[in-house]
Amino acid sequence: MKTPLAGFRLVVLLLLGLPPVAAESAPSLPRRTTVSLVGEAVHLNGEPTYKGRTWRGHKIEGLLFNSRMVQGIFDDRNPATAKQWAYPDSGVWDAERNTREFIAAMPEWRRHGLLAITLNLQGGSPQGYSKDQPWHNSAINEDGSLRGDYMARLQRILDRADDLGMVVILGYFYFGQDERLKDEAAVIRATDNATAWLHERGYRNLLIEINNECNVRYDHDILKPDRVHELIQRVRERTHEGRRFLVGTSYGGGFIPQENVVRASDFLLLHGNGVSDPAKIAGMVQKTRQVAGYTPKPILFNEDDHFNFDRPTNNFTAAISEYASWGYFDFRMKGEGFGDGYQSVPVNWAVSSERKRAFFHLLAEITGSRVQP
Repeated sequence: MKTPLAGFRLVVLLLLGLPPVAAESAPSLPRRTTVSLVGEAVHLNGEPTYKGRTWRGHKIEGLLFNSRMVQGIFDDRNPATAKQWAYPDSGVWDAERNTREFIAAMPEWRRHGLLAITLNLQGGSPQGYSKDQPWHNSAINEDGSLRGDYMARLQRILDRADDLGMVVILGYFYFGQDERLKDEAAVIRATDNATAWLHERGYRNLLIEINNECNVRYDHDILKPDRVHELIQRVRERTHEGRRFLVGTSYGGGFIPQENVVRASDFLLLHGNGVSDPAKIAGMVQKTRQVAGYTPKPILFNEDDHFNFDRPTNNFTAAISEYASWGYFDFRMKGEGFGDGYQSVPVNWAVSSERKRAFFHLLAEITGSRVQP
């Protein structure tokens, strides 16, 4: 039940045409899925993922295969750019349709053995890669408060992931949008608000990624490599009913985490963008384990746009060979259509292209998932 003051705030926000503040207190709901870490392994509900599974002599148990699906709550608050995301069948962009179709596709991903998806409160480039990003896609206002419309869409996805036994790797900030926060105080406030919002709803199936690729073009120093560990520690210190979130951050393709992040993080996120030689993917894992301060913890690639799934050795299998999890990053390439890519907006969230089918086929084989052809 809202207090009279909370109700008054809601009325004022609605009269001003603003979305309700998403960080208002909400009761914790019973949750079905809990993620935990045991050494280098990921556990769900107290048991290792893919329990007992091996593939071609490689241990699969305890890994967390994932896909970058950061546009699940996408919208564009810039009228000058919003029209370019129109669906081909309707001629208009629809943020609610995007999230609705995302949720509808989730059971099929899960059926193929996918246990985790990466989302981000500020998304990623809706073009795959972009030099400039004039669109305005952010669940965070300039003062660090949260937007109710974005957070409502996020809650629907997180709830469905919890029902399906899936983990969400949830990023807070993205280098194409972090400049929309006015100062460092707003970044810290946003971190606290997002963490509180998640705690109040009782989620236990989350891994927090402070920001996507901390070493790429961030405006605020606290989001850059030398200081991002401050935000990692800040999230780790926030508890609710005796629980805290597991947290880390990621770097650009081919980069090895710095010592400050290795020491502060519960898990380590690597990116394979720009790394076309599978042997170098394996080498990245080896080098990460050699960083000063490393202790056994999961290593996950949660972004890699190299495929070759029909070859015996590719970036996916190379990560597995070093007992590291791997994540699929697929965007629409030049000349491709609506069915291609999971990052390019508008998104067709179905397994709707040859490349998507190749990934999910290999994933099902590796994980032993029983999927009918």
